[in-house]
Amino acid sequence: MQSTWEEAHSLALRELIEKGLAFSEIARALNERFGTAYTRNAAIGRARRLGLSNPQAAGAQGVFAAPKRPDARKIVEKRARILFRSPKLTTLERAAVLQLRCVAITPRHLSLIDLEVKDCRYPYGGDVEGEPITFCGHPRRAGSSYCTSHSHLTTLPEADEKRGPASTPLRLVEAA
Repeated sequence: MQSTWEEAHSLALRELIEKGLAFSEIARALNERFGTAYTRNAAIGRARRLGLSNPQAAGAQGVFAAPKRPDARKIVEKRARILFRSPKLTTLERAAVLQLRCVAITPRHLSLIDLEVKDCRYPYGGDVEGEPITFCGHPRRAGSSYCTSHSHLTTLPEADEKRGPASTPLRLVEAA
């Protein structure tokens, strides 16, 4: 691989580009004429640095012309045609907001410090910045961290049968 280009080599590159040769042919011709080891990519790089192009190979714009950007309006129109082909998708409607905490139970709203070992740990609050997080606090279901109502809300029915009871109680540790 040749790392430096002599002036004679650059002039020969310029002549070969004007003849309309491909860069692989240009590299081969330069190597035969000067006894060098230029690659196709080396010839392309040198042509780019010299501001040359190969109009026959790349059309009137030249080898290094920027690619034509697609018209954004046409893309949007094409996507809209594809989307609205089906009569079912002619209008887009916003889905209703789901209420996830829909269990009919009034929580005790205990803080984490006030929770006992047998209390439900289902969280409430914390959805809005600065809102405190409290916990249900009703008696836990055996083998669960939640009371019966919240346990049914958070687990699938078939998962209850496979799951074993938790044996390690949680304890509060003071930060150092």
